[in-house]
Amino acid sequence: MTTAAAPVEPFRFFGLTVLRTRRLSPSMCRVTFGGPGLDGFAAGGRDQSLSLFLPHPGQREPLVPVDANGEWFTAWRALPEDVRAVMRSYTVRAQRRTDDGSTEVDIDFALHEDGGPACRWASAAAPGQLLKALGPAVEDNTAVRFRPPQDTDWVLIWADETALPAASAALEWLPAGTKARVWLEIPHAQDRQALRTAADARISWLVRAEGAPSAVEAVRAAELPEGTPYVWIAGESSGVRALRRHLVQERQFDRRRVTFVGYWRRGLSEEQLRAEAASQDA
Repeated sequence: MTTAAAPVEPFRFFGLTVLRTRRLSPSMCRVTFGGPGLDGFAAGGRDQSLSLFLPHPGQREPLVPVDANGEWFTAWRALPEDVRAVMRSYTVRAQRRTDDGSTEVDIDFALHEDGGPACRWASAAAPGQLLKALGPAVEDNTAVRFRPPQDTDWVLIWADETALPAASAALEWLPAGTKARVWLEIPHAQDRQALRTAADARISWLVRAEGAPSAVEAVRAAELPEGTPYVWIAGESSGVRALRRHLVQERQFDRRRVTFVGYWRRGLSEEQLRAEAASQDA
């Protein structure tokens, strides 16, 4: 008689140790994590998201109380705000195995002059620092949203700098020859990156410092490919919603083929956004 293996929980806590950092551009920094705490981490690629937990200044590591059953949210919320770990959502830019069999994970941080605790942490990150992450333990998980249906003829992508890591990873994932029309909004011309893709992708950089048009203006002026599209748009919430309205109402795209994600909202912190969402759910 054989005993069935216990199912693997799709998400669990991992310990991350900073291995190195690299400034990609004036507005983007890459932090590479490793360490034994990453054993079992299994990102699904594309726009794979996770929750990062950051320490406050003076703390050696972030404080996230997790019980034997993996429960944490209630106890974490009960802690004083200046004690409990700062939680932020980020994209796994890349995961790889090294020659010694260990796991490394890259996370790209968009940096802003008036940025919050995650920007400040990333700007000063140094090898040996410790973080926690609530991340994927199985590759096929619900935190991967970029999922073109089988009958997709071409893909439309729009992202601002906060969603640039996810858009870049999605472009790398697209099969060779896939038609893609891509708009990437960035603060400065120096924030352009060399992107790898086997797709037949036409990429337009929208540079705000050079007076680039809004997402809606740029897409409205474009001649789009024929056939059945799939859309992935992510970034500041109001811009994402406006572009979705244009595509669904003016372009008559099937709303079921439009994946849209508000990564942030102008004037609100992530804590305020989460509190607003919780009150709406209630």
